[in-house]
Amino acid sequence: MKIETTLHSRIRTMDFDNIIFGNHYSDHMFCSEFKHGKWMNSIIKPFGNIILSPISLVFHYGQAVFEGMKAYKDKKEEVFLFRPKENFKRINRSAIRLEMPSIPENIFMNGLIKLIDIDRNWIPKNYGQSLYIRPFLIATKGVLSAKPSEEYMFMIISTPADSYYKHPLKIKIEEKYSRSSLGGVGFTKAAGNYASSFYPTRLANEKGFDQVLWTDSSTHSKIEESGTMNVFFWLKNKLITPKANDNILSGITCKSIISLAKEEGFYVEERELSVLEIIEGIQTGILKEAFGCGTAAVINYFKLISYKGTNFYLPNLPEKERISIFLKKKLLDIQHNLSVDPFGWRIKLKKIL
Repeated sequence: MKIETTLHSRIRTMDFDNIIFGNHYSDHMFCSEFKHGKWMNSIIKPFGNIILSPISLVFHYGQAVFEGMKAYKDKKEEVFLFRPKENFKRINRSAIRLEMPSIPENIFMNGLIKLIDIDRNWIPKNYGQSLYIRPFLIATKGVLSAKPSEEYMFMIISTPADSYYKHPLKIKIEEKYSRSSLGGVGFTKAAGNYASSFYPTRLANEKGFDQVLWTDSSTHSKIEESGTMNVFFWLKNKLITPKANDNILSGITCKSIISLAKEEGFYVEERELSVLEIIEGIQTGILKEAFGCGTAAVINYFKLISYKGTNFYLPNLPEKERISIFLKKKLLDIQHNLSVDPFGWRIKLKKIL
């Protein structure tokens, strides 16, 4: 792997006490190319623009997948990654579904580790903050016919991150538009999944909601996920989340929350969950809490859920009584090396360069 370090770091322009998610990018990026049936030209170089042909098939047929992951610092400024091999596995599941080449583990992991090591000063030190890492794979060459590209580019960039949401969320249950369907690509992190969500989300935003709660495409009667998050409901003293399938992304944060909750003695169910069950749960008082989780968001609880023009407010519990706050702290404590990690999720990043 070739390494070219910047002569002019931009880190002095960064205010780590006032982080706006996605507004600043670390000094370097990793890039590797797939040509002639093999991976080559792996390099870490200063962050900057890339040159692509107008006929690159990422622009025309949407061959693009990505991941979201994070690096953390503890009080001693040691650096840790959180479950990076899960992201490696998932980006390749996404790539396979979009007929793109798999990324070898040594290219993914070596590029990731060396990049974060070089840019470790960009990782914020405060509790709850992190360096958000974005690996992505795009088609870079082809002809204008509907078939897979012959060449691809895999890149990793990163940005300092604070809380994605700063307040409890107001959620609208989606009754018309769909995020995915059975047999589709909902289980992948395909770029198009997110593009297609922007319009219905804007419509919800214009009515005062933060996000939509996606439902199944056939009947709009079954809960799937919310925005960029998996969802949980504290219902009848059970923590319930829709089971991942073709429609629902298998979230790494979601899987971590399930394991943590079980470790803490909570009863957890992964199953089909209907809209009616949620609304009746609010009306009868047996639904105590609902929250979303994801790499960027971590965990955010819902203030209200709207359905068919009616706003249903969830119980206004003190934070010390909220399962979402309890589990969020448990997760962050592991990520920041403040507690024992019984699962082996936390990977210490030794200084290499």
